[in-house]
Amino acid sequence: MLKDKKISIIGTGNMGEALVSGLISSASSSPENIICTDIRTHKLEFVKNKYGVTTLTENIKAVEASDIIIYAVKPQIISSVLKETAPLLDMSKLIISIAAGVPLAAIETCLKKELRLIRVMPNIAAFVKESASVISAGANATREDIDLSMTIFDSMGKSIFLKENLLMDAITGLSGSGPAYVFVIVDALADAGVKMGLSREDALFLSTQTILGAAKLLMETKEHPGRLKDMVTSPGGTTIAGIHSLEKGGLRATLINAVEAATRRSKELGEIVLKNFMDSGC
Repeated sequence: MLKDKKISIIGTGNMGEALVSGLISSASSSPENIICTDIRTHKLEFVKNKYGVTTLTENIKAVEASDIIIYAVKPQIISSVLKETAPLLDMSKLIISIAAGVPLAAIETCLKKELRLIRVMPNIAAFVKESASVISAGANATREDIDLSMTIFDSMGKSIFLKENLLMDAITGLSGSGPAYVFVIVDALADAGVKMGLSREDALFLSTQTILGAAKLLMETKEHPGRLKDMVTSPGGTTIAGIHSLEKGGLRATLINAVEAATRRSKELGEIVLKNFMDSGC
């Protein structure tokens, strides 16, 4: 059970703090079982006072005391943090990375030993406990490791397990980058409302609430989006006129192209990261 495990969060930035908040507010873990590290002492003081967790500036001590280690550092520095902590990593510990764009192959190349590895791709909605997180596993990770990881990331949203590691680039293009696409859509809808005479405040509220309500309807009814669309679209009405305009403008194709472009870029960046890890002798 997760409640019996000591968890270290290496790098307590925004996503690291979101994890702390989720774990404690969901009662998935308790403050006394969570250790946070960071190079910023003021950040550690903040999370210690707010959540009651243990804080350390030394990653080695945190890793030594933990059953589960979550690397929540920036991709640019994860190789150095992995090298620093590698001597204390073994098969007794579950190792989770949420470093964006860093494939499991790069971590395995760096650590050069058999380990229980998990990679997770959360998104920015973790800050409001609505992240769409995707979990993939290394060869040595067990079913229990996957279940523990899902419990951790379900505390700040919802998670799924992906068997194919190679699809993590597609996940980055869809759910990782996806919130940005939605923000653009909300902003555009608000602009449209202003053009039609609404105040900016009212237009932004209505566009945001409309997106939220539509998403909740999809999640709770589990209906196909096409069926729900048809329920709103009456013959000769306003909605079909609007949808016709969206199709003429290529909205559907544009969104597909956006996910494809982001996926392709994620793959390119992952290859660069892997090459850099190999060249640096990580």
